Amino acid sequence: MPLFSRKTKEQGDTSSQPKTYPVWLIAATWVIAFLMIALLGFSLYQYFSGHSLLAFIQFPSKTTAESQAPSVLPVFAPAKAYDSVARSTDPETVLPTGSRRNVEEYQVASGDTLFGLAKTYSLEPESILWANFRALHDNPHLISLGVTLKIPPVDGILYEWKEGDKLGHIAGLYKVKVEDILFYPGNDLDITNPVIEPGTLIMIPGGYRALEQSWIVPLQAADVSGGTTAKINGPGSCTPSGVYFGSGAFGWPTAYPGQVSGNDYWSGHPAVDAMCYEGDGIFASDSGVVIYAGPISGGYGNLVAIDHQGGYVTLYAHLNSWSVSCGQVVSKGQVIGACGTTGNSTGAHLHFEIRQNGGFINPWQALQ
Repeated sequence: MPLFSRKTKEQGDTSSQPKTYPVWLIAATWVIAFLMIALLGFSLYQYFSGHSLLAFIQFPSKTTAESQAPSVLPVFAPAKAYDSVARSTDPETVLPTGSRRNVEEYQVASGDTLFGLAKTYSLEPESILWANFRALHDNPHLISLGVTLKIPPVDGILYEWKEGDKLGHIAGLYKVKVEDILFYPGNDLDITNPVIEPGTLIMIPGGYRALEQSWIVPLQAADVSGGTTAKINGPGSCTPSGVYFGSGAFGWPTAYPGQVSGNDYWSGHPAVDAMCYEGDGIFASDSGVVIYAGPISGGYGNLVAIDHQGGYVTLYAHLNSWSVSCGQVVSKGQVIGACGTTGNSTGAHLHFEIRQNGGFINPWQALQ
């Protein structure tokens, strides 16, 4: 036989022999197969029972703060496993307060002022004056202890309907539209047939009328060109013989600069109620000549008035007493009287006015 064939035979022909594998490989294959079957079974159990695999897994904490909390994650169950959140009803829940619609009544207490009540009820002072004309006659100083005031729900005119009144006429009188009265909820009117009985209180929101300021002490302005002084009629009045010019720089007339006790300056009260206590000294706001010193009507009580020339006059009211005489020349800062509560007043304070050429100016614009 050829040498090649012999060599092949001598080496042996292994193509017909069965192939064998190592024992460790066979064992590993069985283990993997068993684990896959177990995992498949566990997954089916998890799906049908609602338990999650994550519930059995723990993760290491990453931060110091997180290490203080349990590392086992919460169970994530399907929707059917969640319970509804219980929310009990709280009978003490505070609901947002809406606009007040009804007229309130308030009994004046010690220290009350119209301006203070207006701030308390978030109203303009004029609205309270308009609602209480019978009691106050547009005079904020007529507020006195025990008086009952009507407090309107909104700014405007609180009007008592009279026999023969017409909506169009009343709306025009107080400068509003008929719809403003009809559609105001507090009036509770039938807009298709608004029948209003006489004596009914009707709110006219945004309504306006001029204030009657008959309580204000009348002043005859000075003739600036002729150099004569102003004049106030009353028992404490006089006509000074000399003329004294002020500096034009007005100072605070009490010992508490910038502090108001009562009414501030507004259309119904053309003055500032400067804070002071009974018996405190009252100072001349600027140099000038006294043109009035004594009691006077109109609710002012005891009054001192000083003419500073240049058209300027200052008035100091509700004084307990006065320490100057009419016709006397005074210097800025000089004591002219003592704080009191005479006239129409519910507490000690100084009613302080600055007038120019017979008209009122806001003291805040002149005080330094």
